[in-house]
Amino acid sequence: MFLVLGGFFIANAIIAEFIGVKIFALEDTLGVDPFAWNLFGQTGSLNFTAGTLLWPIVFVMTDVINEFYGRRGVRFLSWLAVALIAYAFLFAYAAIALAPAGWWVGAARDQGVPDLQAAYAYVFGQGLWTIAGSITAFLVGQLIDVRVFHAIRTRTGERHIWLRATVSTFVSQFIDSFVVLYIAFVIGPQRWSTNLWLAVGSVNYAYKVAAAIALIPLIYLLRRGIDRWLGRDLAESLKREAATG
Repeated sequence: MFLVLGGFFIANAIIAEFIGVKIFALEDTLGVDPFAWNLFGQTGSLNFTAGTLLWPIVFVMTDVINEFYGRRGVRFLSWLAVALIAYAFLFAYAAIALAPAGWWVGAARDQGVPDLQAAYAYVFGQGLWTIAGSITAFLVGQLIDVRVFHAIRTRTGERHIWLRATVSTFVSQFIDSFVVLYIAFVIGPQRWSTNLWLAVGSVNYAYKVAAAIALIPLIYLLRRGIDRWLGRDLAESLKREAATG
């Protein structure tokens, strides 16, 4: 079970990193009128990276793994995920550096892509500041998530699963939302203003909070499925061990 949960956790984290290069318009995707937010003197619409589709799922998986394998399990998988994300980007950059076949560069010209090498390099070769910000935010968010989760669990026992899951996710997503933007765009080459950083971070955080609330039933569904698969005695034994570290 740890292998399955960990594999899904890491796969989602790596996929989120790579698809995050695309910015999508939530209003256009849903077919609704644009929502013009105004925060900290900044205005804009609901535009997010495609990675936000998967990060809430990653944090849900964190809570489920936390429930059965405790702090040690989550920390192990978090550090492993960071190492594998860095490994994936290392080979992405290596692939970009390979000399492209001449015929391949223009192979998609009829589909509106005049230079496949340039498109490939842009999509897979995310800036180092963005990569560093995303990895740092992910790791810090995960470590804080597990600490908050167990602090609440210590006080509530096996009751109020939704409380420890949502509060830990709210805190970790807050860190994640602002740290990644700060490293990638404030101290990075784009030099965002403080107001722009706060505004975009707040909008991103609001989206993640809404997604986390919507996914609460998934936590209960996964927990119930695991309980049935393991059997009551083994499931309860794992939870007790996870709670005591």
